[in-house]
Amino acid sequence: MSLNTAASAERVHIGFFGMRNAGKSSLVNAVTGQQLSVVSDVKGTTTDPVKKAMELLPMGPVVIIDTPGIDDEGELGEQRVKKALEILRQTDIAILVVDAKKGLSKADNELINLFKKRNLPYVTVYNKADLLSTVPNDTQNEAYVSANTLLGINALKEKIAAMAKASKSDRKIVSDLVAKGDTVILVTPIDAAAPKGRLILPQQQTLRELLDIGVVSLVVRETELKNALESLKTPPKLVITDSQVFGLVDKEVPKTVQLTSFSILFARYKGDLATVVGGAAKLDRLQDGDKILISEGCTHHRQCNDIGTVKLPGWIDNYTGKKLFYSFTSGGQFPEDLSQYALVVHCGGCMLNEAEMKSRLELCNEQGIPVINYGIAIAQMHGILKRSLEPFPDLLNILKK
Repeated sequence: MSLNTAASAERVHIGFFGMRNAGKSSLVNAVTGQQLSVVSDVKGTTTDPVKKAMELLPMGPVVIIDTPGIDDEGELGEQRVKKALEILRQTDIAILVVDAKKGLSKADNELINLFKKRNLPYVTVYNKADLLSTVPNDTQNEAYVSANTLLGINALKEKIAAMAKASKSDRKIVSDLVAKGDTVILVTPIDAAAPKGRLILPQQQTLRELLDIGVVSLVVRETELKNALESLKTPPKLVITDSQVFGLVDKEVPKTVQLTSFSILFARYKGDLATVVGGAAKLDRLQDGDKILISEGCTHHRQCNDIGTVKLPGWIDNYTGKKLFYSFTSGGQFPEDLSQYALVVHCGGCMLNEAEMKSRLELCNEQGIPVINYGIAIAQMHGILKRSLEPFPDLLNILKK
């Protein structure tokens, strides 16, 4: 994947936070060398988060996020502050922008405490340092700059790049489960929701990772799976399927061959596979009247047989035999208060970055709400969850609890 085509979910997300008129937007423009944000002396010019996927040397592909001031006022101001704080969910590196002449405010210190609570790498940037009589030296977590004169901007970019490198996770989708020369079959149904002329993102990324390590990769629809298996001289090392055809694929693939799904792989890649596996048992304990939240990270156009809003509720109703109620969210929407829900069912999170996916799981854990993802739910309802987790033997004990 080239830098210019890197998916936003795979880019380092850098969020700029701080008080109104601290110079957040000016600093964003100075760091990026572009006019990404509107700049004005009027407080509260930035009313909504401004996002931009771009190349930023020496870091590479990033998403820059400029947020509203955390001291905004009035009813609309409160909504803007809430939106700014929601950006923390998807932030990999936080930049706290402070007016160097005024110093840290109470709100700034509260933000720092939030960064620390989330174990979020951050740097406090004292902007307008050109107005100081003496400019202090930078420290590990502090920098003195001027967005106006560009004082210290290059040093700040180097600092952010070092933080990005240090925080980069060594995640793998599938390449640690197979080796060069192995054969892997990827089952990719083509349905009404599939983008015309291309594979969906989890399929693309999984295939690319397999190609990078020299795995022999066969991509087929579920209707050609049987022929593909029969054409091989030796069985494949692994079969990866779209969750929607889990049951059909399970019947075709020999029990001696490991089977899992793209959704399960992405639950490990983006979040915490152990957490969503642990939530699977809740499907068997649902009661009449329970409310379920089904959440998707993308905002695709809903089709008549959409998996999130149509297929999954139908499958869960049939599996449980209970009278259940459903709520749905998509994209960046995810409620802070989950107390009304008996269960959260989340997509694989391919369109969310790791920080946001993990923050959603943490919200569920903090509030004691079981959470599963599409692949785990479908495997459980087909009675093949244990089989689908064979590539991850350390997680099988969770199913016995």
